[in-house]
Amino acid sequence: TRWNTILLRYFNPAGAHESGRIGEDPNGIPNNLMPYITQVAVGKLDALAVFGSDYATVDGTGVRDYIHVVDLALGHLKALEKLAENPGAVAYNLGTGQGYSVLEVVAAFEKASNKQVPYNLVDRRPGDVASCYADPAFAAQELNWSAKLGIEDMTRDSWRWQSQNPSGYKES
Repeated sequence: TRWNTILLRYFNPAGAHESGRIGEDPNGIPNNLMPYITQVAVGKLDALAVFGSDYATVDGTGVRDYIHVVDLALGHLKALEKLAENPGAVAYNLGTGQGYSVLEVVAAFEKASNKQVPYNLVDRRPGDVASCYADPAFAAQELNWSAKLGIEDMTRDSWRWQSQNPSGYKES
């Protein structure tokens, strides 16, 4: 038998549903930037650790391609439609094609939430690269898909969820 598969390479999902009812609630210290920021903003964590401030980037902090979870969900739907039309195996990058530095994300969040996010600049982590972002051109061409929501939407929706659920799902 022949396998029909679509491989989706994500780049840093962020955000929450705009209703504020569905969001990211990691256990412990988050591994992803956005929930780390939101947990600092609601007081669950004291300060954000920014790993590396000496990269060859706009402000010395790492640059990543953040994609809104709603755009990512729509990318999944487009990929499933494509798989139904054209069986086979193919891979797509789901990202925006644009990078934001850690401090740019912090600034966007502070603007969206009207909250200050204290942070500490700490040493780089082994293996981290200065910047990494998607080339979503193939997904745009083949799936007729592209990310529509920006960093402002991601930070606003993340804050809406976290502020409505300060303890996460546990006590909401």
